[in-house]
Amino acid sequence: MEINWVIIGIVIAVVIVLIVLTNRKNQKEKKKLTDVLNNDFKKAEKERVDAEDSANEK
Repeated sequence: MEINWVIIGIVIAVVIVLIVLTNRKNQKEKKKLTDVLNNDFKKAEKERVDAEDSANEK
C-alpha cells in the first residue's frame, strides 16, 4: 500500500483554506458585534445633578 502524497496535499490545502476563511468571517462578525454593542447603549441623562456625583467626574 503506497501513500498518495498528492491527495494528502490537496486535503491539507483545503483544510487550511477553510480555517483561514472561517477565521476571517469570525473576525468580521466580532467587529460588527463590538460596534453594535458599543453604539447601542445610550447613557441615561440625569435630571438632577448631585454634588457628590459631579465632584468625582472629570
